[in-house]
Amino acid sequence: MQRQIQDLLEHFESLQQKIVDPELVMDQSRYKEVAKEFKRVEPIVELYRELESCQVGLADTQEILEDDQTDEEMLEMAQLESDELHQKIAELEQKLEIMLLPKDPLDERNIIVELRAGAGGDEAALFVADLYRMYARFAEKCGWKHEILTSNETGVGGFKELSFSITGELVYSKMKFESGVHRVQRVPATESSGRIHTSTITVAVLPEVEEMDFEINPSDVRVDTYCASGPGGQSVNTTYSAVRLTHEPTGTIVTCQDEKSQIKNKDKAFKVLRARLAEEERLRQQKEYAAQRSSQVGTGDRSEKIRTYNFPQGRVSDHRINLTLHQLGPILEGNMDEVIEALIAADHRAKLESLQQTSE
Repeated sequence: MQRQIQDLLEHFESLQQKIVDPELVMDQSRYKEVAKEFKRVEPIVELYRELESCQVGLADTQEILEDDQTDEEMLEMAQLESDELHQKIAELEQKLEIMLLPKDPLDERNIIVELRAGAGGDEAALFVADLYRMYARFAEKCGWKHEILTSNETGVGGFKELSFSITGELVYSKMKFESGVHRVQRVPATESSGRIHTSTITVAVLPEVEEMDFEINPSDVRVDTYCASGPGGQSVNTTYSAVRLTHEPTGTIVTCQDEKSQIKNKDKAFKVLRARLAEEERLRQQKEYAAQRSSQVGTGDRSEKIRTYNFPQGRVSDHRINLTLHQLGPILEGNMDEVIEALIAADHRAKLESLQQTSE
């Protein structure tokens, strides 16, 4: 770790010189890149300097403790300070190890979230609407923007499928653990006997992919256009504005009819298709590295049951990290920070353990 720290300090010193260079300031594109890197590195350097200061303080305290001329009262104070510094140094070292972990290159990406109703019929479709609202409100609290890309309404206020984009700072880093099967347990409004029903929906979080990063051969995609329809199949548009894309090599199908413009629907559909295909390729490569997968929270597999929302008990349970919170209402209102932070912390611990095992 010491070599890594030394390299980082040299890198930071270089960034400090660059960021005040008048020539760089004139080149706004390069300046933004340097400023972004400076913003990433500065907190790590500050943390290391705080750690160094504590280590110097501990050394000074140790001298007092080892000095035969130190009176009893001073020894007591020095021992207390020594204990506090030992604890603080351990905490700072752990924080530093986490900050020095290799970053997921996708963490800064915007995302596309796909919600699909599973078992449970209309109740599952209503839960799709609930989770969309939860994610939308969480996005707003984080200062992110969200936009519906495609949707398939049921006519009872729910959705069979719904996909939307979230754009902002470090979106994927916070949302990537949401992929998987989400289960809801509650009494449906139509249930007269008061029986609790269990329904499921699948959540897929796809890092957004730029066209230059993942190319799709146009000849591999069949484009069909048709009249947009509403819930129940009734026509809502007399023009052929709806678009269906079929990626023939994989059989992946994406439809979009939310916009009145065929061009806009086609752009949105290609955006979703590109993200889906890129994610499938990423997961394929990930499966080839068993060790890497063991150092993650959950598998990221869409079939993995990750969370239960129990309405009678007001409970949310994340099964990957054995976390249970009796805060169902606030969480569904978008107050997801405690869940997200617990998942990120668990992921950091798993990665640190994996690194320690590798170095042994």
